[in-house]
Amino acid sequence: MIKQSGLRANLLALLTIALAACQGETYHEKVVIFDNTTTLDEKVFMAAHVIPTPEQLAWQELEMTAFIHFGINTFVGREWGDGTETPEQFNPTELDALQWAQVLKDGGMKMVILTAKHHDGFCLWPTETTEHSVKASPWRDGKGDLVREVKEACDSLGLKFGVYLSPWDRNAPSYGDSPRYNALFRQQLTELLSWYGRVDEVWFDGACGEGPNGKRQEYDWASYFAVIDSLQPRAVVAIQGEDIRWVGTESGYGRPTEWSVTALAPGGRPEMVAINQGLGIDAMSGDLGSRELIEKADRLFWYPAEVDVSIRPSWFYHEAENGRVKSLAKLVDIYFNSVGMNALLLLNVPPDQRGLIHKKDSAQLSEFGEWVKAAFSVNLLKEAMPGNRKGSALTDGNAKTYWTVKDFPGIIEFSLPEDQTFDVIELKEYIANGQRVEQFLIEAMVNGHWEKIASGTTIGYKRLIKISPVKTDQVRLVIAGARHDALISGFGLYLSPEILSDPVITRNKEGLVSIHSETEFPVITYTLDGSEPFATSKRYENSFLFPGPGIVKARAFINDFQVAGSVITETFDISPSKWNVMEASEGHSAFPAGYAIDSDKATMWHTPWGGEVKEHPHSITVDLGEELLIMGFTYVPRTDGNYSGTVLLYSYDISRDGKQWERVIDQGAFGNMINNPSTQRVLFGEKHQARYFRFVSHQGIYGEPWVSVGELGVITR
Repeated sequence: MIKQSGLRANLLALLTIALAACQGETYHEKVVIFDNTTTLDEKVFMAAHVIPTPEQLAWQELEMTAFIHFGINTFVGREWGDGTETPEQFNPTELDALQWAQVLKDGGMKMVILTAKHHDGFCLWPTETTEHSVKASPWRDGKGDLVREVKEACDSLGLKFGVYLSPWDRNAPSYGDSPRYNALFRQQLTELLSWYGRVDEVWFDGACGEGPNGKRQEYDWASYFAVIDSLQPRAVVAIQGEDIRWVGTESGYGRPTEWSVTALAPGGRPEMVAINQGLGIDAMSGDLGSRELIEKADRLFWYPAEVDVSIRPSWFYHEAENGRVKSLAKLVDIYFNSVGMNALLLLNVPPDQRGLIHKKDSAQLSEFGEWVKAAFSVNLLKEAMPGNRKGSALTDGNAKTYWTVKDFPGIIEFSLPEDQTFDVIELKEYIANGQRVEQFLIEAMVNGHWEKIASGTTIGYKRLIKISPVKTDQVRLVIAGARHDALISGFGLYLSPEILSDPVITRNKEGLVSIHSETEFPVITYTLDGSEPFATSKRYENSFLFPGPGIVKARAFINDFQVAGSVITETFDISPSKWNVMEASEGHSAFPAGYAIDSDKATMWHTPWGGEVKEHPHSITVDLGEELLIMGFTYVPRTDGNYSGTVLLYSYDISRDGKQWERVIDQGAFGNMINNPSTQRVLFGEKHQARYFRFVSHQGIYGEPWVSVGELGVITR
């Protein structure tokens, strides 16, 4: 029999007990602890028998859930409020939580997680712990309770419900006075978990900055977990909790090798932090569960990954991003690299200042939900004849039946009644008994020979692989290696609906705009007046000059205009054709300062790195070539996937003559750059005449002495 673990506060004490299971094998629910004599082979065998709790398994089966970032930030245009905002600023005029729930359900989401309190400390329920909440706002005449409205909307549509509660509170006077604030936080948690019925997920952010008194807080995680265990024992606790881990990036992409059994110790309790420090790993590490890491570890955990990403560049709604909602092609790619990489997708969809999900987000979600349904509606192997009597367990749609592979490589062939074309492969393990597969491949009979068409390492709950279309009447699955008997519960082949790749709009330093699409032979139309492009709009044939500020919108069509893609929008400001770098901190020879103003996001300015290099501050001074009326600036981090040198703290100076300088931003900070290094738009609050600007980096996101800049721009409109 399998016993369920007790309270999280007693996790390690209770779960050192081996859990006996059927067939004489011993399973370990959620954690296994090794002794000093355990060999690597024994550790790997035990790793294969670490299993999820029923709550963790049910959570993974949701596959896609939704984040709702909504609060004071929505109304002040920020990502991280500083706590000085006032409740009077919170006043959505048409808020409709049922609309949120319906849009998210149409997109395939199974749960909604609401930011009940973000770092700014503003509470979306009428808490008794502070006046900094909806009860002091004009919304619903101070009688509103957004947590209740969202919960009731979810219940009415059969969606699960979760709460995000930020431990970091930049408004609470007690923050930094650890005992007092911990008591306040427990009270807020108690209210959220006892006033609204069942809560399925509690989401704790890992951010821990200073409060209004300049102090940092020591969070009492054990006491927080005790509150959850007492009030919502069936809820999973994510990120700083001990059930669900952050995948390590906010890009929407998981690891090609994603183990749910990890050496990464869960949660924020000091003893867990010490374990990870000893192993030299954190949630962002590339390897969390290899044999090499297992050999070093003294315990392993079932700690599955959650991939959080926003449908827009930012987490909160900003009107300027209405044209930057992720396309169907991007959402599908994220789906394959999250759900299809043994993780759960948590997709953020931020409502606007009206309190509604914008029509652009709604349309993209609906299209995405329909695509997923259509893509996986017909498993072409359903009618195939397996070469093994257990093969039917792979295609019966029952997650609890499986093909057991004891000897490796394990091979099973399927013969189709006739040639079929497919471009998606699906594999699933029976993870209720653990995750085990370390290597697999799929082959197809092509021109009389077996040809490898896909391969990979881990499978876990689900592995999805998108390939170029293959036509065949025979396929075979090869399980090349595993940590113990491999239990394969699903194998599917699908032909997915064609996706029209959206056009990409770029502009070079001279102001020349180019538009292209990866789809073969599309027709692309575009507009320059802000209107949506249709089939009758101007066709794109060659690059064109567009030096001034403005908006370029483009759309691709195929099949004689019967299939239309998404409208893609790029907002450009003044072209840097007249700009020159006047002075800059030394740049690496391969990354000179001129790359910061060349309108090419693939290049960057980067100061030398390594041992003996110059410390911050680093600066770059630019001559705009003419006097402009500017109202802000943009900073684009490097885009090569390595964010070393990305700026966190900065200042910004302007000048009309290059001699007399005015500091328009002092001690500026880019919010959330570590987790979401995206384009930053900074407004001054008023317009300034300037011909020169100087951007100064005072600190990077990783505390390194060097700096990197993808692009710098000015905002004139």
